[in-house]
Amino acid sequence: MDATRDGRLVTAASRRSPRTLAEAWIALAGLSAVFLFEMLDNSILNVALPTIGRDLHASTIELQWVTSAYAVVFGGLMLVFGAIADRFGRRRVMIIGLVLLGLASLATAWVSTPAELIAVRCAMGIAAAMTTPGSMALAFRLFRDDGLRVRAITLISTVGLVGMAIGPTAGGLVLAVAPWQVLLLMNAPIAALAIIGIRLGISADDPTELHRDPVDVLGAVLGTVTIVLALLAPTLFAREGAGSWGAWALTVTAVLTAVLFVVRERATPHPLLDLKLIALPLVSSGLLFKAAAGLATAGLGYLATLQLQLQWGWPPALASLGMLPQVLVLIAGGAFVDPLVRWAGLERAAWISAVTVVAGLAVYGVLNSFGYVFVAISLALVAAGLRVVGVVAATNVMRGLPESRTSIGAALTDTATEVANGVGIAVIGTVLAALFTGSIAATPWTAHQGEQFQTGVTVAGLALTVVAALLVGWGFLRAGRSSRPTLPAESAATR
Repeated sequence: MDATRDGRLVTAASRRSPRTLAEAWIALAGLSAVFLFEMLDNSILNVALPTIGRDLHASTIELQWVTSAYAVVFGGLMLVFGAIADRFGRRRVMIIGLVLLGLASLATAWVSTPAELIAVRCAMGIAAAMTTPGSMALAFRLFRDDGLRVRAITLISTVGLVGMAIGPTAGGLVLAVAPWQVLLLMNAPIAALAIIGIRLGISADDPTELHRDPVDVLGAVLGTVTIVLALLAPTLFAREGAGSWGAWALTVTAVLTAVLFVVRERATPHPLLDLKLIALPLVSSGLLFKAAAGLATAGLGYLATLQLQLQWGWPPALASLGMLPQVLVLIAGGAFVDPLVRWAGLERAAWISAVTVVAGLAVYGVLNSFGYVFVAISLALVAAGLRVVGVVAATNVMRGLPESRTSIGAALTDTATEVANGVGIAVIGTVLAALFTGSIAATPWTAHQGEQFQTGVTVAGLALTVVAALLVGWGFLRAGRSSRPTLPAESAATR
């Protein structure tokens, strides 16, 4: 029997899933534009921070909030909007978010104070929370075959990674001929492209793939506060060290609100996030693998940047070239995701790539003092693992959930990555603050400080390795409890 979408009759033919990526090129172009915005945004804006500071007479703290406000709002609201999208329509929420993105971007033309720019960045963070997880959820729902799902998500993420890689260079070129506001105004045409692609290429949500449970407002508040505090605390630890009372206060509060969130979700008949779903093997293992990859990527990038510039004295331009192994593997590695999945199957591909991430961290922790070649190897290994696990683990999370919960599944994977990023930076900042005396940015160092820093990066690298290995081991144990088949040729039609 045919269903209706927004009052229109939906026939069986119109519900037919695309059989190739080419059949869905309009939709994929729109979804790729969404992910491009998320990956390009901060990378392109960071280049302009000195110019913004001079133009708006912004303090150092205000400049930090220009980037932090976006990240905190984005990370804090993803779960809420994921839950809303599963109730009221993924396509609908996506388009509303893109309209907000376009309007916020255009508002940049009238910004004249740091506070106004921070408000614009908060609005963009809200838009990103409404759109970014939805891009993965809609790509997943667009296809019924798991192989096509992996290829589609790989394509979308590759576009975003290319944007992240070229962002700083593109931003520098734009600043040479135009005011900094142009960097944010560019989001408006990206949003317009995305709206066109999604409206033309993706049908309105099938009501049978949504649910109508009441929104758990208290759970939404507790979950948002927990995530926001979990993102803010690592920043304070990294900036002020392990002795920061403010960082510890935020951490304790985050733990308390997390406990209250769990209690609330277990007690209410209509939770924002059904904790029983997280306990499903495919879901929990995918989230643990994603967390390990996020921890490794943020932690290793931070450590390598400090080591190249502060310990080895590389100028910023040369240090950016030193990070090229990571960038090149992230971009080129997309070509190997589908062959690996075909050979190993989705579940095995997930844990193989997660183990590769841990191996990269271990290489850095043990061998970083022997020269750049080992830093390059570690960057390449972590990037290779991340490139696969970023696609496969997210796909597994959504495969393991009911059809009416795919948006919150995508939001969960992004939230796990964001929080793990912050934890990675916090671990490094805490270790270095404990082992290094004096200001780490005040170079040249004494010989004793050089030894302290070398000890610090080694200890921090090994600490990240241990934490990531524990997450991957736990994820492997959880994946082993999955009752789903692991054949490479598995199709969602068998579900």
